[in-house]
Amino acid sequence: MMELTLPDGSVRSVSAGTSALDVARSIGPGLARAAVGAELDRRLIDLRAPIEASGPFRLITVRDEEAGVFLRHTAEHVLADAVQRLWPGTQIDVGRRDHSEKYQYDFRFPRAFVPEDLETIEAKMREILAEKHEIERTEISRRQARELFGDLGEELKLERLEDIPEGEPITLFRHGEFVDLCRGPHAQRVDQVGAVKLLESSGVFYRGDERRERLQRIYGTAFATRDALKGYLADLELRRARDHRRLGPELDLFSFTPHAPGSPFFHPRGTVIYNLLVDYVQGLNRRDGFEEVRTPQILDVDLWRRSGHWDNYRQSMFFTEVDERQYAVKPMNCPTHCLIYRTGLRSYRDLPIRYADFGRLHRYERSGVITGLTRVRTFCQDDAHTFCTEEQVEAEVLRPVSTILEIYRTFGFDDIRIEVSTRPEKSIGSAELWQRAEAALKGALGSRDLEFEVNEGDGAFYGPKIDFQARDTLGRSWQLGTVQLDYQMPERLDLEYTASDGGTRRPVMLHRAMLGSVERFLGILIEHTGGAFPVWLAPTQAVLLPVSDRFLDYGAEVEKRLAATGVRVELDRRSEKLGYKIRDAQRLQGPLHAGHRRPRTGGRHRVAAAPRGSRRQRRTRSGAGDDRLPGRAHRRPDRLQVARSVTQDST
Repeated sequence: MMELTLPDGSVRSVSAGTSALDVARSIGPGLARAAVGAELDRRLIDLRAPIEASGPFRLITVRDEEAGVFLRHTAEHVLADAVQRLWPGTQIDVGRRDHSEKYQYDFRFPRAFVPEDLETIEAKMREILAEKHEIERTEISRRQARELFGDLGEELKLERLEDIPEGEPITLFRHGEFVDLCRGPHAQRVDQVGAVKLLESSGVFYRGDERRERLQRIYGTAFATRDALKGYLADLELRRARDHRRLGPELDLFSFTPHAPGSPFFHPRGTVIYNLLVDYVQGLNRRDGFEEVRTPQILDVDLWRRSGHWDNYRQSMFFTEVDERQYAVKPMNCPTHCLIYRTGLRSYRDLPIRYADFGRLHRYERSGVITGLTRVRTFCQDDAHTFCTEEQVEAEVLRPVSTILEIYRTFGFDDIRIEVSTRPEKSIGSAELWQRAEAALKGALGSRDLEFEVNEGDGAFYGPKIDFQARDTLGRSWQLGTVQLDYQMPERLDLEYTASDGGTRRPVMLHRAMLGSVERFLGILIEHTGGAFPVWLAPTQAVLLPVSDRFLDYGAEVEKRLAATGVRVELDRRSEKLGYKIRDAQRLQGPLHAGHRRPRTGGRHRVAAAPRGSRRQRRTRSGAGDDRLPGRAHRRPDRLQVARSVTQDST
């Protein structure tokens, strides 16, 4: 028997094999008809799947925010059904794992889909929804699955079937004549999907591998009502207006070229912002006791074998050969900082030792997943590593946690969720060390009353981590900073210090990034601000527009005076009409300066620790960072105040 705690606090005991739909029927027929899914212990589950554990339980209807996950996953299957009805024999690959906003399917199709195809498919989807099919879930054996998809001619599905580990259930979901290999969860009926919209199509490589065949992907979204869909499409237009891949070139910040795939070229204006971000973090590093170091780009692969990266990360690394020796281009800084640590004898009196490094890193990303600045092959992290004793772990964890919260408030990220990510399936080290490390991170956060959720199995291969999810002005959540606790690398690279009793000990190693990748953070910040950067971060803080050419000399004098006081100023010397110059200057300061709507960001700083998809997010004190948080979002007082006073005096 398993015990389910319902939202009203009552407890229901259910036997093995009971489904969430069975529970709904036992409560009432109306609830059973309205249910689209369920949540058990903060995890969304299919209505028809057997309940396998006790815990907090609630049923989800179309009125709940979480219903969208079930509806979009269901619409995904309806999309595949529609394509196969319109073009019989079309093979389907897989859909999307994250249905919080969209769905997608990849098809083996002889040509690219065009807008007219999407309109036709969307109309067919509405016909299928009107058929009101119940959705069936069944578990079958691997042999039965091979026979089924072999008979259907679904060669791609047969290959995907082999990805399912032995012993894991193989489940099918069926509506009408359509059936697919899928984990779920899905809605109870297709007609619970009230509105669908196909958004775009694109070509993608099978499994993201450019060496494999090219498939055709269709993206879409779905909601319970047409009004909800209209609201989403309006927000989507706002997102497109803020897309950093469009704004970056438009504001003359950066560009890309086929000569260096996935590698941004920062223009002078973009480099100003880039350097200011680095300068800002460098100041915080100095304040927090981090010393900056520089380390090589290319190192012998033997180092990466010893550190564990060769076994766990080499598919994401670049390699080269020099003097018949194999070298790797540095994908991260941690082993190089260990080498610096090893250059001298260390005592417990020397610890903690804190190194910061803005060195350039290179990681191989498949061409199919490269996305603007948010997924690149070359980047710079605000990377740092701390070597400390076991007793110093809590304080050294809380130090960057405090600063991370401070940084996000400075840039106007007011809604932060904290996660502790635990041991992944592919990892190194003993279970005992992992448990100690996970307990240490949870204990540090708990000591400051910082709420968090546990993200099972998403830690780094060498240790658990604290991740920070920041919600932007468009309501999207981004994983930014991280603090990672590592017992493995000091062991593998033979790091030691002399303890107070004269014996030798291994230091504990902390990995820390606050912005994360500077490139990725800048891409997110462009969209968060709509290109209207705070004054201290703006590439140009003042633009001088002479009314006519006879005022150019005076304009040059003002430009010189402003520049001498540190203001980033430009004088427009073009012989153009004043109205044209004004519009051009507004454009380069970001679309929000030119009258575009800006979403509200919310008021006070908060750290939300609610599970993904929950109806409410809980507030908590920012704890470790309370005494160091600046007063207003987007303000860096030292820079902003200087800019204001200089502008006023000069005017």
